[in-house]
Amino acid sequence: MNAELKPGKPGRLAALREALTQGTFRSAHRLVNAMHPAEIANLLESLPSAQREVVWEFVDPELEGDVLVELNENVRQSLIDGMDAEELVAAAEGMEVDDLADLVGDLPEAVTRQVLRAMDQQDRERLNTVLAYGEDTAGGLMNTDTVSVRSDVTIEVVLRYLRMRGELPDKTDRLFVVDRNDRYLGTIPITRLLTEDEDTVVGECLESDSPRIVPEMSAHDVSQLFQDRDLVSAAVVNPAGRLLGRITIDDVVDVIREEAEHSLLSMAGLPDEEDLFAGVIPSTRRRLLWLGINLVTAFLAAFVVSRFEGTIEKVAALAALMPIVASMGGIAGTQTVTLIIRGLALGQVEWANARWLLWKEIAVGGLNGVIWAVVVGCVAVFWFGTWKIAAIIAAAMLVNLLAAAGVGVLVPLILRRMKIDPALSAGVILTTFTDCIGFATLLGLGALFLT
Repeated sequence: MNAELKPGKPGRLAALREALTQGTFRSAHRLVNAMHPAEIANLLESLPSAQREVVWEFVDPELEGDVLVELNENVRQSLIDGMDAEELVAAAEGMEVDDLADLVGDLPEAVTRQVLRAMDQQDRERLNTVLAYGEDTAGGLMNTDTVSVRSDVTIEVVLRYLRMRGELPDKTDRLFVVDRNDRYLGTIPITRLLTEDEDTVVGECLESDSPRIVPEMSAHDVSQLFQDRDLVSAAVVNPAGRLLGRITIDDVVDVIREEAEHSLLSMAGLPDEEDLFAGVIPSTRRRLLWLGINLVTAFLAAFVVSRFEGTIEKVAALAALMPIVASMGGIAGTQTVTLIIRGLALGQVEWANARWLLWKEIAVGGLNGVIWAVVVGCVAVFWFGTWKIAAIIAAAMLVNLLAAAGVGVLVPLILRRMKIDPALSAGVILTTFTDCIGFATLLGLGALFLT
């Protein structure tokens, strides 16, 4: 394989497309299967559907299950729909229990039954344990493949047990310590095992303050805990104190990435699992609702403007200044909303400190409003040759920036209290408020002082 076909290189997508264009399928096959499953998934998501189906045929059967788990839901479902039952059962064989739990929900019911029948009793029970919890909870994230040891044995016994076992699960940085009844007591780091005297009892090296994650904890709270405590792995323990499984950093990275994608796409009204290369009709259908909502808010702003038709006819200059007021208010409000949504996501913003934030943002909005009102006022005097229009545009801008600050703080908090995702709808509400307040202030002052 030449240098440009090495997996992980920035040009691998271009190299694959060149291989497909030239019909050198053997090179394309080697390129695809030299990649990590996550890289293959990213590659598939970067291709139009026709090329995606061709490349999927190149993926070796033993990699298919791991690749499917890494794909977004829309792309995964489209590939699953094109596979027969035998292919799907084969793809599910040998997968990690937590990965399989993510996949079975998308499989046809008949295929799921076949997969379950092909599993041994222990793996079936592990899978049922994971499936008993929601996808966005610690129980849904956890892997039941854990290594636990008793607190009353020596380091020598533990090391001998590990050598007999032969291998450890991925991302194992510590072993979980339990008592005779399988109740979780704490952890012992692998580094401690290697450096302690072999005659030392495990209980003497026990880290009893290691985090215990309840299976009902939200995935967001789990990711926050991992970030705050710099964890690589953590135990999931039920209310009775029994060890259920573990969560590892790779699962948490996925959660953080998905939350980031959710925030970004939600602010544009797009679904989390939007397929960039989906067909025209599905993409149009997904975006219709958001555009419709924005159209309603635009009509509301237009209604406010229509109340001042006479003023605009008499003072045409106000029509030229309207976009300035709306734009400045919208940008200032978006800055505030973005900061508040970020603070909510990180657990830094609550109703307890909302009053301080509200006054702080109003003060910032007011100071910015004064500065830019002076600038715009000076431009308006030079442009229109009258101080009245300059004073009106300056006042409207100041009022709108103050309103944007208040709305930017309160709307995300109110939406969170109502169990509505602020990232999804705060922007629409903010735009409606700033447009309406800005237009009403500008045109209302114009009607009072210029007509």
